Amino acid sequence: MHLARFPRIRLAHLPTPLEPLERLSAALGGPEIWIKRDDCTGLSTGGNKTRKLEFLMAEARDQGADIVITQGATQSNHARQTAAFAAKLGVDCHILLEDRTGSNDPAYTGSGNVFLDFLHGATAEKRPGGGDMNAELGVVAEKLRAEGRKPYAIPGGGSNPTGALGYVDAAQELMAQADAMGLAIDHLVHATGSAGTQAGLIVGLKGVNAQVPLLGIGVRAPKPKQEENVFNLACATAEKLGVPGIVKRDDVVANTDYVGGGYGVPTPGMVEAVEMFARLEGVLLDPVYSGKGAAGLIDLCRKGYFRKGERVVFLHTGGAAGLFGYVSTFDYPRPRAA
Repeated sequence: MHLARFPRIRLAHLPTPLEPLERLSAALGGPEIWIKRDDCTGLSTGGNKTRKLEFLMAEARDQGADIVITQGATQSNHARQTAAFAAKLGVDCHILLEDRTGSNDPAYTGSGNVFLDFLHGATAEKRPGGGDMNAELGVVAEKLRAEGRKPYAIPGGGSNPTGALGYVDAAQELMAQADAMGLAIDHLVHATGSAGTQAGLIVGLKGVNAQVPLLGIGVRAPKPKQEENVFNLACATAEKLGVPGIVKRDDVVANTDYVGGGYGVPTPGMVEAVEMFARLEGVLLDPVYSGKGAAGLIDLCRKGYFRKGERVVFLHTGGAAGLFGYVSTFDYPRPRAA
């Protein structure tokens, strides 16, 4: 698959590191765990959306956009990375932030990613949870056109066939790294939400005949809906690349047992995973995506889903800035005055 045929603005710090997690592996006593550090992509603390935005923002530029608009949850990693990319290009950015948790914690509503959105110069407006946010984007786009602007709308998570190209490229990058290191990968695991990362990975892995099983740990939708969303987007991405039919339904596997009370709602497993990665490996996860993805990874290791001696790569999708919106979830003692 020849990705150079598609417009791209290369701002991500690539390739991202592929590293062993020796202390975590020893603590779990099962498979050999590695990490693909897509938290190191650059642009405002990095994350998986930067790969997608290389293709999306190139498309926006080629369409003559003078403002990009997108949507996400209050503590959206995607919104923060879009605002940073737009700042780098000198393009305006407007964000619709959906209240998916109902939290009134000032840290959640104003710190973390929200603070960084504004620091990068974006404007934002709120929406209640449960609405059709992409339809809301369409309404805002029409309003901007009526004002003489040229908006480019990016769906939540950057998850459309253009954005998914970023993870087709990531799959090819990962396999090239593994081959160069002599690392035979038995499983690839990551958090899956808006579907673009998993869809792109599936197409990329199929395109190089990697034969590496991919498991998405769901953070929002029930299993049937999550897998349907991923499959449909993977098929559309494959068609965009000129390889229709390359993805089969059984290529798409999501485990949604670790969502807990809902999207962005903390779980004990997430807290444990964030603490384990921080204390054993010095790696910061986020509380919404990578934290729940890692919670699934850890639990499945303990249950023997991944066998001793297998090599499992965890794709870290970034988002550590979101931790600052969840400080109250981690009930640590505060320093006292002397």
